[in-house]
Amino acid sequence: MDNALQRAAKNLADALTARDLTVTTAESCTGGLVTKTLCATGSTAEYHSCGFVTYSNYAKTRLLGVSPETLARFTAVSAETVEEMARGAQERAAQDVGLSISGYAGPDGGEDGTPAGTVWFGWALPDGEVVSQKKQFSGENTQVIEQAAIWAMTELTRLLETHR
Repeated sequence: MDNALQRAAKNLADALTARDLTVTTAESCTGGLVTKTLCATGSTAEYHSCGFVTYSNYAKTRLLGVSPETLARFTAVSAETVEEMARGAQERAAQDVGLSISGYAGPDGGEDGTPAGTVWFGWALPDGEVVSQKKQFSGENTQVIEQAAIWAMTELTRLLETHR
């Protein structure tokens, strides 16, 4: 496994453990890479119990409770969708934190003209706040997927360190 992925997972694990928090994931374009990486980190059961891979809109709706209206109005690659994904995962898994990722890893972008490499992230935090952010990555689709997984964990670590 890539060292940057391992470092990001270890840092997140340490941040969660230090705060006695748990995280669940809702991944689309990353296909479970965040969960896989967390599971390769020591003492995983202390901070992570499950993750959702919801590649299709149907899965996002059925498993996470994302509103079909949200998907129709804003698409699966939007702030609105990742916020609903993060909150839905957090609630369904009964975890302290929900992390979500949805994007176009490539080689193609969205039918709406959104370019390949566009990824939205959502984090449902323990205090009830939901944060989302968009990033643009470059490279082949496997590179975009890896960069997105690293960034999602790194940014969640930062959010946990700055939010009380």
